[in-house]
Amino acid sequence: SFMRCGPGLQAGEPAVHKVFAAGEVPPDSRLGEQRTLNTFHQWTPPTTKAAWERESTRMRQQILVSNGLWPMPVKHPLKPVIHGKIDRGDYTVEKVFFASHPGHYVSGNLYKPKKIEGKIPGVLSPHGHWANGRFYDAGEKKAIDQLGKGAEEFMSGARFPLQARMAHLARMGCVVFHYDMVGNADSKQFAHRAGFTDAEAGLRLQNFMGLQTFNSIRALDFLLSLPEVDAERIGVTGASGGGTQTFMIGAIDPRPAVAFPAVMVSTEMQGGCVCENAELLRLGLNNVAVAALFAPRPLAMSGADDWTVRLETRGLPELKQVYSHYGKASSIQVSVFAQFKHNYNQVSREVMYAWFNEHLQLGYADVANDQDFWPIDPKNLTVYDAKHPLPDDAKSSEQLRESLTEASNQQFTKLIPKNKEQLAEYRRVVGTAAGVMLDSGKVEEIELETSNASEEPFGDELKILRGTLSRKGAGEAVPYVALVPETFNGKAVLWVNDKGKSHLFDELGEPTAAVNRLLTAGIAVTSVDVFLTGEYLVEGKTSEKMKVDSRYQGYTYGYNRTVLANRVRDILTVLAGMKKVETVQQIDLVGTGKAGPWVALARALAGPNVNRTVADLGDFSFSNVKSADDPMFLPGGLKYGDLPGLIALAAPANLTLAGVDKLAMKNLAPLLQVYGISGGSISLSPKSLSADEAAAILLK
Repeated sequence: SFMRCGPGLQAGEPAVHKVFAAGEVPPDSRLGEQRTLNTFHQWTPPTTKAAWERESTRMRQQILVSNGLWPMPVKHPLKPVIHGKIDRGDYTVEKVFFASHPGHYVSGNLYKPKKIEGKIPGVLSPHGHWANGRFYDAGEKKAIDQLGKGAEEFMSGARFPLQARMAHLARMGCVVFHYDMVGNADSKQFAHRAGFTDAEAGLRLQNFMGLQTFNSIRALDFLLSLPEVDAERIGVTGASGGGTQTFMIGAIDPRPAVAFPAVMVSTEMQGGCVCENAELLRLGLNNVAVAALFAPRPLAMSGADDWTVRLETRGLPELKQVYSHYGKASSIQVSVFAQFKHNYNQVSREVMYAWFNEHLQLGYADVANDQDFWPIDPKNLTVYDAKHPLPDDAKSSEQLRESLTEASNQQFTKLIPKNKEQLAEYRRVVGTAAGVMLDSGKVEEIELETSNASEEPFGDELKILRGTLSRKGAGEAVPYVALVPETFNGKAVLWVNDKGKSHLFDELGEPTAAVNRLLTAGIAVTSVDVFLTGEYLVEGKTSEKMKVDSRYQGYTYGYNRTVLANRVRDILTVLAGMKKVETVQQIDLVGTGKAGPWVALARALAGPNVNRTVADLGDFSFSNVKSADDPMFLPGGLKYGDLPGLIALAAPANLTLAGVDKLAMKNLAPLLQVYGISGGSISLSPKSLSADEAAAILLK
């Protein structure tokens, strides 16, 4: 038995496992100010084209996962209803609605040139947060003010700037679809900011941004279904929240050829609405990074006296760097009009017209400036009337969520593999999602920084190592302790518990009986205080919960990792540290107490770096998580087969899971199926696991 000589801990003697003095928390950047939608965030693009192509693929996957579009939902036939043509002399306006998801209707107006010869360009114009959306009327007083400031030339454009944009693009020879954001104008099935902001929506990655982004994808499908639209010449432009949709669809859909997001791309405020935020979306990214995914296609942007005012110095240089990888630095353009507040007025519209004229090959020697036009009374733009009512199957937010859940579950069930070929697809889809959800990277690629490292004898035949680990440049300080016997045989155990590394020791500061058995067998034992456990917890300074924005958790977890993701990350950080020790030949992973699910998730992402894993799941299911400040909250936790669906990524690794009782049993199909195909070794038990039992399994 590895007892130290003499009595155990004396009163007041610091606990043997501690790295820091009593009352001191680790100097870990994650304990500092959280990033919010208003925090300035610098994004640095990769310096080579090859590195950018790799990173852009990863970023695109991150956006799709965060929007609940990984895998992409099934696209049902649109069956658009187009009616009520209004003749405006040189262009016409029609009323359109179609279902993006069954029972969820997208509504808008279709502007077309009166004379169409051959194929002509199509322009998608997404919503912004204008009062009454598509029906926006600035009113006479505001219009006169705009005329006085030189923002507009005509009363028609000053009062109806949205209609002015569509009308002019139609006059320039484009088919334009101007559609509603959810909860505005004709889209009144449910309110704009309600119904998708609770914990369960997050666990299923159902959010307003994903709903609206899918609406935009379907709006593009609609535009491309029109016989006169040239699929090679598609433009997208919107302002504010419509600017967000412009660069979102540009980032994930290859079909637009040119884009102009107005007054939204910025290193500062990232979009203040629930429809512009989603959990996981901007971890490590900002809107400049998302806009960069449009490269090398032509992209122009406008800024104003708002959060976009510094775009020429903060944002444009990074975008130019990405575009220069393709030799296309001239395909990116920024125009900031600091004399105007947040807008899409005539001055900035005319920059867009010139950009679209050039890149959609509209053929004007000189783009005509905005002209006066004959506005349509907003009530005559409405798409629903007695002859064309909102269809009976229109769903409320609750009904839509229910059907989205059902469709997503069906997609996941189809993913569960029946052979080796399908196993690869399961790993691609679920593995990519888990990589985004847990944001922890590949063990092989982790670069480390060590601090506070010490090594000293611990009794006669044992040494104790302590210190903190951080990933390079991350500013973390994850406290660890390792016990190494003189008889060390190259085998090491990383044992994680929710009580932190103190669980290796009894109240006298001696290794527990279970740990002793491993040390006696020549096995080194390491433990760690993962995020918000052990030394992270100091009364009055820290708690095991993160502060979550009560309006919508996407405002917190769109910018910051969840507690669970940080914990899984820390396990993999320490694992990477152990791998770098030359004398360590084999690593086993153990999770007891509440740490079992953390360890199982870490194992799912650990690749070939772990020998055996023993974890007590404590009958955990993400369906038990009812609040976004629960430390086990994980966006997407229920979308990909719950905990067993994610753990299946560990196959064919040797896995012993205890505490697999009623809840987990319901969802075991993917885990058992994947293990059956991969030929891996898995053992399941409904009972929970004591420390002694865990040690006995490792010693078999």
